[in-house]
Formats: sequence, structure tokens, C-alpha cells
Amino acid sequence: MKRNVILLFIFISLINSPLFGQNSAAQKAAEDRIIKVDYTKSAGAFNTMFKECVGAGRANEGLRADWQQQLAMLKKDCDFKYIRMHGLLSDDMAVYYEDEKGNSQYNYQYVDALFDFIVSIKMKPFVELGFMPSGLASGKQTIFWWKGNVTPPKDYKKWEDFMQNLTAHFTQRYGAEEVKTWYFEVWNEPNLSPGFWTGTQKDYFKLYEYAARGIKSVNTAYKVGGPATAGAAWVPETIDFCAKNKVPIDFISTHSYGVKSGYLDEFGTSGTILNKDETSVSGDVLNSRQQIANSAKPNLELHYTEWSSSYTPADPIHDSYHSAAYILQKLKQVGNAANSMSYWVFTDIFEESGPRYTPFHGGFGLLNLQGIKKPAYFSYSFLNKLGETELQNKDTSSWACKNSKGDVQLLFWDFTNTHPGDTVLNQTYYIQDLPAKEKGKVKIEVDGLQKGKYLLEIYKVGYKVNDAYADYLSMGRPKQLTVAQVNKIKEKNSGALLASEKVVIDSKGTYTKDFTINENDVFLVNLVKQ
Repeated sequence: MKRNVILLFIFISLINSPLFGQNSAAQKAAEDRIIKVDYTKSAGAFNTMFKECVGAGRANEGLRADWQQQLAMLKKDCDFKYIRMHGLLSDDMAVYYEDEKGNSQYNYQYVDALFDFIVSIKMKPFVELGFMPSGLASGKQTIFWWKGNVTPPKDYKKWEDFMQNLTAHFTQRYGAEEVKTWYFEVWNEPNLSPGFWTGTQKDYFKLYEYAARGIKSVNTAYKVGGPATAGAAWVPETIDFCAKNKVPIDFISTHSYGVKSGYLDEFGTSGTILNKDETSVSGDVLNSRQQIANSAKPNLELHYTEWSSSYTPADPIHDSYHSAAYILQKLKQVGNAANSMSYWVFTDIFEESGPRYTPFHGGFGLLNLQGIKKPAYFSYSFLNKLGETELQNKDTSSWACKNSKGDVQLLFWDFTNTHPGDTVLNQTYYIQDLPAKEKGKVKIEVDGLQKGKYLLEIYKVGYKVNDAYADYLSMGRPKQLTVAQVNKIKEKNSGALLASEKVVIDSKGTYTKDFTINENDVFLVNLVKQ
């Protein structure tokens, strides 16, 4: 009896100790995540800023058949509205030259072929105005394998006339009402000098002013903006310049990436490290919105025209299953702060450092060279399955929506940054087989449902589930894939239903289900009213 009393005393001491409390709290947090929503409690229209725009490498790549096929598939699955790319004005698009007397000559045959295709699949161009045609350039400095000229114009009046002529051409070909819906963004990352711009900030503002003047001379309703900077830079300065000098500006654009160690690494040789800061990327966006709110033009639109986990097209995190949850986590954190978050980029058909020789090389794309869907692709295809009305939801790693048919969708995930820290590069870490650890249970509870029959659909992406890179690793990372291997990987990683079952909702109107979730899993649950 005495022994039992002693054991009871020890047990009571243990459960009252701070250590016991911490462990049980951690266990409870891992096991008891509950996503509780009510069909009748709306949070308003679902904000689809995530699919407003997507990036592509350069305009000339858009003349390729495989690029166009991939974009058409992406449009169908993910419904991006705009596409932005470099190099529209570069020499490989043959837009500008001068005759023997120095008169400007314009040629838009390649641009027309590209934009006609984009418009034909119900997308719109987010027109990045760069780089400098060599015939108009003041110098010979270039960037990338395809040699985009990064020098200021030799004659700013000719630059303005060029912008006017290009805009007038778009108006004649597509109509003013269509072009009013486009965005004209002046240059790309002019704060990276040397790099994308050999001039100063003052030179960039001059470039911007002359471009804006040329575009607005065609139609004052056309939207012009910038500064398209790296690292969320120059936002207050750009607004201040435009306000003081009465230069038109309709939107702010800038960029952010989720790795540490500087900017511009086109060959992926310096190595990158995924930032452990939970506010990486999203913190920049929220700060930009605040800078605009505090400015002389507080109602400007904000477009992040490039963002991703990493700024190099040689970072294996882009291929890893970790990217799917990362994308969703950052978009959720951004909330309503941005009008668009343009993921950089949609395809590995991307030649900044030249053609790539292996099917998976850490390229930016949601799709690889052969059109294989990476885990990141499913972040956007799953988001596109959500209904038009968002439901009230306190969970910070999920969205709950409904549509007019009576269906309910829950998209939820775990984002765990498993990167070991500053001693290991992404280029070493994410090329490994990285099994996901268990993170406990997630219980979903949907109240307020209409009585009746439903079909439950479950989709998933995670470790070895819609994880094309894992299949590539299991093949021994071959330098080339056969047609049979490509088809096998595509078939296994198509984003098809993981499971489905029939559900009957009674008069209480409640549906509950538990899910076991692992690190960086993403689930889409769809309750389809029958």
C-alpha cells in the first residue's frame, strides 16, 4: 500500500512538472490539429491573386511548340490569367533596327506570333519592356546566354517613340479595350547593377518616364508601372519620383525569393540556402504594401512579378516535394497584400544559362523540360479547384471554400522547413531521398451542410505521392529519359484522385474525417453534392 502511495505521488509530481506539460502540449499540437468550418459562414469572395500571373523565361522561348503546349495545359489545369517574360525587345525577337540614315524601323512579326497564341488560349501578356535592342543601345553589356542588352538607350526620344509605336501596334491588333486590361512593366531588376542595368537609379527613372510617356500617349487608360526590382527595393523612391515629377504610375512591381545569399545566380554556382525565417518572401510583400499605403499614392496596385523559393535555375528545391507546401504557406501568409504573386516560372524551358542537359536540374519550372508535372504544379492545380466563396477558417495552413453547386473544398498542408541550416547548401540537401516524418492527425469538421448524398474526393501531393523527382531519383538520376520513362513518370504523377467514397449527410449537417499528415504533405478534400 505504501509503495502504491509513493508511485501515485511520483506520477502526480510528473504530470505537474513543466517538462511533462511541454511534452503533452507538443504531442497535443501534433495530434489534435482541427480545421473546423461551417458551410453557412462565408468569409467573402475567394481571393485568387495567386493565379493572376505566372512567369516564363524569355519571349523567344514562347515561339517553341513544346512551350506553347505546356502553357495551354497549365492554363487548363491552373487558370493563370497573365504571363510575364523577359526579352520581348531583345535582338532574338527582331523588333527594332535602324536604316542607313539612323531612322528607327520596327518589326513585330515574332511578337505577334507569340501574343496571338497567348490571347488564343484566353491569357493576357503582362508586358515586361526589356531588354534594349542593340540598335538602340548605348553599350554592349549583356546578360544571359541569349545576350539581353542591359544598357540605357542611346537616345531617350527614340526609346519613347519606340514605346509609342509598340503600344499603338498592340492597340491596332488587339483593340484598346483588350490592351486596357494589360500591364506594361518597365524593365527588370534595374537595382542589380552590374547585372540587369548598367545605369544608375536616376537613369532608370528617366527610362521609366520616357516609356510611360510613350505608352500613355496612345491611351491614358493603359496601365504602366515598375520598378520591377529585386529584393523589394526602390518602392518608396519610385513612388516619390513619380509623384514629384508628375510621371504616371498605375502599379508597383517588385520581386522576392526565399533563399539567403544575395541575388542573381544564373548558373547556380554560388549555392543557396532556404531561409529559415518564417516571414521570408511574405514579409517583403507585406512591407511593400505598407510602403505604398504610407506614400503619396496609397492606392497603387502591388504586383510581385517574380517570386519563388529560390532565385537560381539550378536549385533542387524547385524539383522537391517540399516546394508544394512552401508555395501554399507563402501565399497564405501574403493574404490580401498583393494584387498578384507571379510564380517564377511555369516551365524548365528556360535558357538564361543556356540549354539544360538533364531532365531534372533544379529548374524554376512547375513543369520540367518534358512537361512532367513537379510537386509545385499541384499547389496551383489544387488551388484552382477551390470554389468561389471562402469560408471562415481559423487554421493558418489551409483554405476552405464552397461553390454555388453546394460543394465544399478544403485545401490543407503541413509546411516544415527541414533544411539543416547554414552549413548545408540546397544543392546538396534537396538532391537526396528525404523521407517525410509523421506530424500527427488533422481532423476536418464541416458543419451546416445540406442533407443528402455527397462524393468525397481526396487529392494529395507529398513524399512519393505526385513526387516526380522521387521517381527520377529511383531511376538513378539518368542524364536523359526515354519516351517510356517520361510516360511512366507522367502517368504516376498526374494529380489524379488518391481516393473517393460515397458520403451521406444527415439532418445534423456535419461531416468529420481524420487524416494522418506527414511533413510537407498537401491534401485537397472535395465534398461534391450529388
